[in-house]
Amino acid sequence: MNTVITAEKIELPPGAVLKLLGNWQEYLMLVLQLGDRAYPRIKYRPGEILLMAPLPEHGRDVSLLADIAKVFLDRLEHRYDSFTPITMSLPEVSGIEPDYCFYIENWRAVVGKKRIDWENDPPPDLVIEIDVTSYSDINDYLVYKVPEVWLLKNKQLLVYKLQGESYVLGESSYFPNVREIVQQCLQIASEQTTSEAIRWLRNFLQ
Repeated sequence: MNTVITAEKIELPPGAVLKLLGNWQEYLMLVLQLGDRAYPRIKYRPGEILLMAPLPEHGRDVSLLADIAKVFLDRLEHRYDSFTPITMSLPEVSGIEPDYCFYIENWRAVVGKKRIDWENDPPPDLVIEIDVTSYSDINDYLVYKVPEVWLLKNKQLLVYKLQGESYVLGESSYFPNVREIVQQCLQIASEQTTSEAIRWLRNFLQ
């Protein structure tokens, strides 16, 4: 498949990342053109628009990491709300679509809401990003002050914690030993299935 960008359609081959020069209004026009389509993904930074068509492994890994987080949260009896797909946006500053996000401490702030006000409502407590195509950038979440971001890169989980005005690598505030557990689940999923990985995790946490 070739890359196609016209007024009528936007098509990218799997794994492609396209960077365009553009302003906020042009970003909004592309968002409107894409409508409710899940792909390609679209991101705005001041002066540029990025489009990305995920590879199949992207969706599989997103699903696995989100399921791991849910198993942990249920085991710890935490209340939470989770979202995908979702668009986070600050006019003229940022537009981004995290792979998955969780409200854990701030779940009350989003219960029953059809729209989240990113200028006034609290951000997600946890965002999950899968980086297969070098499209993801941890610093995209700084303007929202997301407390914790998981970035899966080269099949390794990196846990970033917000400290002041920057992110630093650390351990999850919500899930003990999550990096090691994710590695085990990824291994099981690659040799068997994601369902076997989640079944192993539930048994492990009993």
